[in-house]
Amino acid sequence: MRYDHPDARKLNDRVQLEYAERYGEPDMTEMDPAQFDPPHGIYLLVYDEDGTPVATGGWRAQERNGEGNRDGDAELKRMYVVPEARGRGLARRVLAALEDSARAAGRRRVVLETGTRQPEAIALYTSSGYEPTEKFGLYRFEADSRCYAKPLTRAAEPAAPASPAPATSAPATSAPATSGSATGPASTTEPVPGTPPAQQSGVSTAS
Repeated sequence: MRYDHPDARKLNDRVQLEYAERYGEPDMTEMDPAQFDPPHGIYLLVYDEDGTPVATGGWRAQERNGEGNRDGDAELKRMYVVPEARGRGLARRVLAALEDSARAAGRRRVVLETGTRQPEAIALYTSSGYEPTEKFGLYRFEADSRCYAKPLTRAAEPAAPASPAPATSAPATSAPATSGSATGPASTTEPVPGTPPAQQSGVSTAS
């Protein structure tokens, strides 16, 4: 999904209105729709069962520049859930999908800028592993601005199986008799549900 898709523009208008209500003006950061085209970015829209767009979010690649970014940054933009769809975990799922996409694209960390008048956004990011970082972007000199970052690391490769021990010529010895056989508890591994993969048109809204 492109950032200039009609449904994306519809939700962008709503989030800009919310910014204006909280800060007195919309977000004036310049954004080109092409910045969100893979592999240098992605833009996601979430639809409900009726086909209504209810959530959005994207990232765009950033490199070291005069506004405080670093090489390999993936900057989050327009993370938003409409008020009537909040409380269903959509923002957290969109965030996870964006992180997976940025990691697959080779980005080194995810960064974002929010503000003190969005405490729910700050709570989402800090509970998802984001930590305060140096300010960047258009509002880096504003007192209300807060910037966060989360490093992206690839999952560790599974360890290679150990080679069997070589046979030895030592004579076998009989084990002493015991009054019973002791066995340790069986170890089982339960599958952990994964985050749904990033989709460019319609992340599932199932809770």
